[in-house]
Amino acid sequence: MKPQLLKVSTDLIHSFSSRKDTVADINSHWHYHPEVELIYFAKGSGMQFIGDSIETFNTGDVILVGSNVPHYWRFDNITEDDHDVDVRVIHFNENFWGSDFLSLPENKELKDLLQHAQLGVQVVGPAKKEIAKLITKVIETDGCRKIINLMESLLSIAAAKELKYLVSVGFKYHFQESEKDRMHSIYNYTISNFKERIDLKTIAEVAKISPNSFCKYFKSRSKKTYSRFINEIRVSHACKLLMDGKASVKEVCYDSGFYNFASFHQYFKSITGKSPLQYQKSFITD
Repeated sequence: MKPQLLKVSTDLIHSFSSRKDTVADINSHWHYHPEVELIYFAKGSGMQFIGDSIETFNTGDVILVGSNVPHYWRFDNITEDDHDVDVRVIHFNENFWGSDFLSLPENKELKDLLQHAQLGVQVVGPAKKEIAKLITKVIETDGCRKIINLMESLLSIAAAKELKYLVSVGFKYHFQESEKDRMHSIYNYTISNFKERIDLKTIAEVAKISPNSFCKYFKSRSKKTYSRFINEIRVSHACKLLMDGKASVKEVCYDSGFYNFASFHQYFKSITGKSPLQYQKSFITD
């Protein structure tokens, strides 16, 4: 999908950006920026898109996204007047501390982490609680201590024993500028309507190309079929419902846009490696 370039604003007294968001629609679109992004979801959940990865995100998650990696977080059940989110986010250029800083031998661990961030790094172990506190300190402090807290946050991620890499190694980020509106339209329409039947003619009309050309076009740009893309979104939504544990597996199937239970079971297992019931039980057990 073609992301939009986002300009991250800073002020004259800070060398990088840090803030707390309480409104879910802040930058709520598929976008990218040259700054590295470190984000902590103190409150909020929904669907997460980073590179070619589609998963759920939940309260407590900590994620590091590398420079120019496209991403998007879509919050669950948020209205325009709903401020029931709390997101702590930091943006910084890799060389804001000087062009030679990362080349120092003492900073190899930090340099390696920023390279790994191109794959999207999620902290999944107990270390994320301490890292979340450090991220909050970055936002709350000023002066030299602000930079020190950022470095401590990053070094804590680098030292964490449980990390999850989200993006496929071969995923490409670069698209022609002329494709921006078309891919953005496909992306947004699918996210808004994945619970409905979306036939080839409909999505081709959204893309303003012929049905015969659509499948080849989409796969050449996204490196996956449109069927795979929409089913990943549906399975991600199903994972969220299964984790909530408020609906039966069959109810989750139909609420996620699947109209055949056997197909739901097949796609879910192919994407997650587990059956829906196994996934739900393993989550509750953990």
